[in-house]
Amino acid sequence: MERSERLKKIPPYLFAEISRKIDAAKKAGKDVISLGIGDPDMPTPHHVVETLCNAAHEPKNHRYPDYAGLLEFRQAVAGWYKRRHNVALNPEKEVLALIGAKEASLHLAMSFTNLGDYNLVPDPAYTTYKTSTIFADGVPHYMPLLEKNGFLPDLNAIPKEVVKKTKILFINYPNNPTGAVATPEFFKEVIDFGKDNKLIVCNDNPYGETTYDGYKAPSFLEFKGAMDIGVEFNSLSKPYNMTGWRIGMAVGNADIIGAMAISKNNNDSGVFNAVQYAAINALNSPDSEIDRLNAVYQKRRDLVVDALNSIGLKVKKPKATFYIWAPVPKGHTSQSFAAKVFDEAGVVITPGNGYGKYGEGFVRISITVPDARLKEAMERMRKVRV
Repeated sequence: MERSERLKKIPPYLFAEISRKIDAAKKAGKDVISLGIGDPDMPTPHHVVETLCNAAHEPKNHRYPDYAGLLEFRQAVAGWYKRRHNVALNPEKEVLALIGAKEASLHLAMSFTNLGDYNLVPDPAYTTYKTSTIFADGVPHYMPLLEKNGFLPDLNAIPKEVVKKTKILFINYPNNPTGAVATPEFFKEVIDFGKDNKLIVCNDNPYGETTYDGYKAPSFLEFKGAMDIGVEFNSLSKPYNMTGWRIGMAVGNADIIGAMAISKNNNDSGVFNAVQYAAINALNSPDSEIDRLNAVYQKRRDLVVDALNSIGLKVKKPKATFYIWAPVPKGHTSQSFAAKVFDEAGVVITPGNGYGKYGEGFVRISITVPDARLKEAMERMRKVRV
């Protein structure tokens, strides 16, 4: 059966390929430690789980949910943004509940991208910005994220003829996969760029609460003018260990959020109310719970960076995210080094070129595994002949 031309443009999903490789190795009897996928290993807080269980017993929650999300959930999101980032949001018009933040890129692209329009997509990047643009019949224009620029895109390097036909600028800070953070000056530049060229700016921000060494990542919406032209996607997956729960939020400009809601209303039926009530509990939790989680990740970050530096990879400690973006040894490509580590150490790391052309020469290492397994993985990697 002939697939659509649109679907033919979509590359295999990176993490699905990694999962297949892991499964095959395990079936062959190999002890595999996966540092490939960023999926928190620690459990969701007990009080959040209890709220889900109690809400699931309520018959009223067995019916269709509100497409935009429970007003109580949207109010909790607005309260959380005010508390964490001093951003004021109208919960009725500027907050949209999501089945995880991943879907938001598609709703945004489908709402504003016409056939042949450009969307500006970072490279390397999480693949959803590219694929959502393709599904909307748009054209991704890739913005290189280079180490010499602090892994920030050079907006002045984008051809003027591309900018004229651009609808959306996607950014993602703190950044996956590089772990880079953005400066206030960069966010201000992005806002001016969006206003000058009449395009939408979207900051995908699921790692904004995962920070270290006293650094606090700002929300894009903290900066003057951001609400005029932009939205931010966020999620409970990382700060509350809720990846499998599929609960997130899009926040920002009311017109943009309203358009996304139309796309969402025609594609799904919303988030199970019991999950939303559990999310409300999480969002209202003491901020010390996030601090406690970050303390665990910071120790793991230090362990991995020290181990990689001991074998000569020259890695800097990221201020945010739970990823280490490491250059590969001389004589290796991203793919060849990842394959060597897997074959010789049974450790899965992600080749950087899986995130785009400009990810070549790097690998991404996730620290979302228990401490003992992470230590073992580093000991194995120290023995790899590079």
